[in-house]
Amino acid sequence: MDTKAILDHQYEAFDAGNADDILKDFADDAVMIGPDGVRKGRAAIHAEYTSMFTGLFTSGSYEFILDAEHVEGEIAFIVWRATSPTAEVTLGTDTFVGRNGKIVVQTVATKINQK
Repeated sequence: MDTKAILDHQYEAFDAGNADDILKDFADDAVMIGPDGVRKGRAAIHAEYTSMFTGLFTSGSYEFILDAEHVEGEIAFIVWRATSPTAEVTLGTDTFVGRNGKIVVQTVATKINQK
């Protein structure tokens, strides 16, 4: 699976609010890095997505706008915004690094304004 295909699957799984489906694209030893720290391994990443899907990104409760997507080889970078009943993400960025058909690194940063 190429990096663009992985990214497209991530969009679908995120839109469905399905942490199990999200994790299908991650390597066992993957890491997610964000402003509040590093999550190592599939269980920690699953917990992070589960938290998102029961909070700000509850399926059907938000609008997601993709502003930019750039894929080069194993690396994908996206810039996005989102609005929910309780908050507005005025800027979100994610970087994904894929190897052998799996995400090995994801970085994420967001600017969230509570309503």
